[in-house]
Amino acid sequence: MHIGLIGGIGPAATDFYHRGLIERHAAAGIPLDLTIAYADAREMTRNLAAGDPSRQAAIFAGLVGRLKAAGAAAAAVTSMGGHFCIRELAAISPLPLLSALPAVDAALARRGLGTVGIIGTRNVMESGLYGAITATRVVAPEGAERDRVHQAYVDMAVVGHVDDDQRRIFFEAGRRLCRERGAEAVLLGGTDLFIAFDGREAGFPVIDCAALHVEAIFEASRAA
Repeated sequence: MHIGLIGGIGPAATDFYHRGLIERHAAAGIPLDLTIAYADAREMTRNLAAGDPSRQAAIFAGLVGRLKAAGAAAAAVTSMGGHFCIRELAAISPLPLLSALPAVDAALARRGLGTVGIIGTRNVMESGLYGAITATRVVAPEGAERDRVHQAYVDMAVVGHVDDDQRRIFFEAGRRLCRERGAEAVLLGGTDLFIAFDGREAGFPVIDCAALHVEAIFEASRAA
């Protein structure tokens, strides 16, 4: 299946999806047919902050139209933050969408966890991944800590690089969710969080939502 990706939100996230799909297709001996259309991360951030999913959905729909013209059979948004408008996008998208939300919920149902924590953007944390998680209870950082996690995440995602202070904020928030809020694992609800966690021992179990999404996209491609 020819896969269409909406990328650019931000550069590290796009690379994560691209590499993940390359590796999975190569391991399965399946040719990868892929087109990426780039969105403006700052424009999306403004629409996210303004609470305007319809405007962002219209922008994404234009990009999906370009992917369709390039031959794509389905499209995916390579950003958990970008999923804030996924329902509005689904209503107007020129192609079927491969959303991360059902893939994450299904994975949690398979694992049978009672409570999970979540870190990412403010919208992701406040909504528990946009209310899409039905299989388990979701807890998130609160108050000033939520603000710190959000800002550290946005600053990291824009440049595609993590510093020691940002990593410390993420790890401390995750440990507190497990130690004080009963989380059995912490969802990495921001696509770029792999930058901070990859190859590091956080001191708590993590579940990478973006990795689950990449796997779901690959499975859809393989089944087509």
